[in-house]
Amino acid sequence: MSGVTLENVIKKYGDVQVIHGIDLQIENGEFCVFVGPSGCGKSTLMRMVAGLEETTAGQITIGARDVTRLDPSQRGVAMVFQTYALYPHMTVAENMGFGLKMNGYAKDEITAKVSEAARILKLEPLLDRKPKALSGGQRQRVAIGRTIVRGPEVFLFDEPLSNLDAELRVDMRVEIASLHKQIGATMIYVTHDQVEAMTLADKIVVLRDGRIEQTGRPLDLYRDPDNRFVAGFIGSPAMNFMQGQVEGGKAAIPALPAPLGLDLQFPVDGTPIELGVRPEHLRIDPNGSGFRLDLIEKLGGVSYAYLYAATGERLIVAEDGESDLSDDMDVGISFDLARAYLFDAETGHRIR
Repeated sequence: MSGVTLENVIKKYGDVQVIHGIDLQIENGEFCVFVGPSGCGKSTLMRMVAGLEETTAGQITIGARDVTRLDPSQRGVAMVFQTYALYPHMTVAENMGFGLKMNGYAKDEITAKVSEAARILKLEPLLDRKPKALSGGQRQRVAIGRTIVRGPEVFLFDEPLSNLDAELRVDMRVEIASLHKQIGATMIYVTHDQVEAMTLADKIVVLRDGRIEQTGRPLDLYRDPDNRFVAGFIGSPAMNFMQGQVEGGKAAIPALPAPLGLDLQFPVDGTPIELGVRPEHLRIDPNGSGFRLDLIEKLGGVSYAYLYAATGERLIVAEDGESDLSDDMDVGISFDLARAYLFDAETGHRIR
């Protein structure tokens, strides 16, 4: 097992640059998740680590080896894709051991490696089945097992759960987390789903337009985002934002009744700002005013209330599942200033 280092990594397709000088250190045994919206470059970056995309400039190191120009087979990595890509005419055991067979491994060694992978993934009862007799989750476990038998230095997962239904996605998240705990390998995981990122990662790398916006532990990104993009992307439901400006050194938010008691170091009044508050940090005052409760979703353990300010801005508030609020109420809101975030509306940078 080895760590992965990217130094000033660049990727261009002709005159179009899609990866802009990425610097990243992934420690040995770390579970690192690349997350971001479609088109942000996360899969391209992973494919560069795998050797499936040529690196235009920069260096990729796995362990102590510079692998930037090595073929995929020489890098010591194994990749799990969105599609299972199993051979339909082969059994589970044959699918898992096929790569080893093609590389000349002895039959006894193949059997031992397949048996160990099957034990880890709880596939022993399924070894004689063919893919058509498996569920989607079982097929994905076979695909993961096919990588385990190779004993790679680094595991790469490219949105492996995107083809599964919601319940199976949850189950497979738990299984992948358990797998990492058991084998302690370095893993890089690509997803657009920030819930997967939060639940799986030791380290999250938030990408946008081929650049790293922020890197850190899941709760660090949740509690201390560097900019509006990260604040809005990490957390579900997403952070609420309200427009405002600086007035007399204070944050004046038209949707709120009075300027916030925060001293801002801005020399010019009128500087546009945004206030961010997470749904779980807002509270509804049923005796207050200033907001119209348009809709409430009652999901059992939690309810989500959708509010509209007189300024037209929409807020989502996470309420207790037993909330007795109803639609079409006039309400107020409150929140702890310590859990509010301010951003420069023009640059998106956090105002600390």
